[in-house]
Amino acid sequence: MAKNVLVAIFSASGVTERVGKEIARIAGAEFYEILPKEKYTAADLDWMNKKSRSSVEMNDPSARPEIADNALDMSSYDTVIIGFPIWWGVAPRIIETFLESYDLSGKKIIPFCTSGGSGVGRSDLALHKNVSGDVKWAKGKQINRPNESEIRRWLDEVL
Repeated sequence: MAKNVLVAIFSASGVTERVGKEIARIAGAEFYEILPKEKYTAADLDWMNKKSRSSVEMNDPSARPEIADNALDMSSYDTVIIGFPIWWGVAPRIIETFLESYDLSGKKIIPFCTSGGSGVGRSDLALHKNVSGDVKWAKGKQINRPNESEIRRWLDEVL
């Protein structure tokens, strides 16, 4: 597996966290959870309510929820595997906050998503606009369960 790999995830329900921890274990990578400065409540995550926090954020392309701790030393990583749940067909806005907070030049970025409904779709490609500089992107993958053989096959392809 590759050296100097970071698995950074945002997880609202714990699904993405479980998958991300398994990816980090298999890849021998460091694990980092992207935590919002203001934790999401169940009411915030109610996608049926157009006035819920997540609905308001996702309907505003410029929304950038604050991260609780963005003091990562990104210079120590060559590869960043970024994981997120699919919200409204794309990554939650906090993923954009994360990507825009660091200089990722010269790095390989490998997205993965979890989803109860839609697949990865164009969510991985949509993130390209949030990163400037010389970045190598791998194609995103949907992984809903921490399945070791599936993750190993995927990592062999993308790392």
